[in-house]
Amino acid sequence: MIGIAQLSMRLTAGGRPVTILDDVNLEIPAKQMVAIVGPSGSGKSTLLGLIAGLDRPTSGSIRLNGAEITRMSEGALARYRRAHIGYIFQSFHLIPTLTALENVLVPLELAGLPSPVERATELLSAVGLGDRLHHYPVQLSGGEQQRVAVARAFACRPSVLLADEPTGNLDQATGRQVMDLLLSLQRDHGTTLVLVTHDPAVASSMQRVIALRDGRVESDDLQTQGD
Repeated sequence: MIGIAQLSMRLTAGGRPVTILDDVNLEIPAKQMVAIVGPSGSGKSTLLGLIAGLDRPTSGSIRLNGAEITRMSEGALARYRRAHIGYIFQSFHLIPTLTALENVLVPLELAGLPSPVERATELLSAVGLGDRLHHYPVQLSGGEQQRVAVARAFACRPSVLLADEPTGNLDQATGRQVMDLLLSLQRDHGTTLVLVTHDPAVASSMQRVIALRDGRVESDDLQTQGD
């Protein structure tokens, strides 16, 4: 479960304070699939980064499965993130000098998990890349690179998976294929999925849609399409 209480994020730009998030309160049950939507500048990606522990809020708290990550030291947060959180970036963020297999191996080896090659091979096969294990990112299409990123995000069986515009750099057909894979893996692993999207089709595939505007929750709707 994700619990967000009185979360605010303020920065200084040009000598003036700027509020990115303002008193956000949310509870997301385990295994729920949630889309965060809203216009550019509404705070979507900032909220996702805070849930991931990639940034620290100005005030408020975030609890993941009972652990308050906003109070953790940097070292403890890094260990927790490695064990419990998967993250998918819009721009893939694959390591260009590593093959598809090696990119998926990285989190497994950092976590010291058993049989890492077997696990990485299994995941790449699950996303349709069993014959592309030894290809480098430059040898893969955008859709294939994002599939590698999806496999890597699931490598350590995270309880929480966060995705920032996972189809944003893909054409419609390829984006739909990546989403189908993402949702299939989410169901197989029982992962809590929170993603940021501008795509109404992607949002409609989720169980819940949270809309942000000007750093605040504008609406929070459960829907039946993602069930």
